Amino acid sequence: MSDSFESIHNFFEQPVLDAVMAAMPNYRHLSQELLADVACVALNRLPVRYIRHPVDLAFYMTDKERLENERAIYDAVQHAFEFVQARSAMRARR
Repeated sequence: MSDSFESIHNFFEQPVLDAVMAAMPNYRHLSQELLADVACVALNRLPVRYIRHPVDLAFYMTDKERLENERAIYDAVQHAFEFVQARSAMRARR
């Protein structure tokens, strides 16, 4: 496959991973495996925006859109931590 195809990825992947890592100290009891679940849950709550380079989308966004994306990422990651934490607690009770 061409290198140009390998560069295609979801715009939200890196910002979500960064947000999960930033929030991780508040959730020290969650394993690395559960942190990966948090990232997946958060990504599934966001729209998919495929790009080749981060500048591809960022260049065309207005400041308002950029702020909306940042807020959506924050909200999705917070929801994901709460969701995974609750599911993990339910499994522990079984």
